Amino acid sequence: MNILVNEESHPFSQPLTLLALLNELALNPAGSALAVNQVIIPRDNWPAHLLEDGDEILLFQAIAGG
Repeated sequence: MNILVNEESHPFSQPLTLLALLNELALNPAGSALAVNQVIIPRDNWPAHLLEDGDEILLFQAIAGG
């Protein structure tokens, strides 16, 4: 299965949850938000949200500013 993360394709041999995807890609979830197919997924749902072939993930990092 292929998952697109921030416009970069990543092949996986088995289905993953959002949280497992972050772990596989060594991405730190602190201070970030995720959208799957342009829908924001609440952080509490990341461990259970199962990804499907062709899903498009956008990872947003919080940026402090003033």
